[in-house]
Amino acid sequence: MKVFMAERHLPGITMQQLGEAQAAAIRESDRASASGTPVHYLRSMYVPGDERCSCLFEAESADDVRHVNDAAGVPYTRVVEALDLRPPSA
Repeated sequence: MKVFMAERHLPGITMQQLGEAQAAAIRESDRASASGTPVHYLRSMYVPGDERCSCLFEAESADDVRHVNDAAGVPYTRVVEALDLRPPSA
């Protein structure tokens, strides 16, 4: 599977709302996977000063990630393929 990044602009979001949005994205990823469309939520990074959030998902396509986020009701500005660069294991 590929990694995709959902970019979000979330002006005025509270930490509680951010947590709820994350939970919704995870829940809908699990539902999609259980229904035969594998989508796995990986992690998110939020930049409070910019009111921007980037969420990483593993999926077969950007459309699958868009569908999950639409179902979760979590807005995004775009979904693009990304490289998840992790440090080498020791």
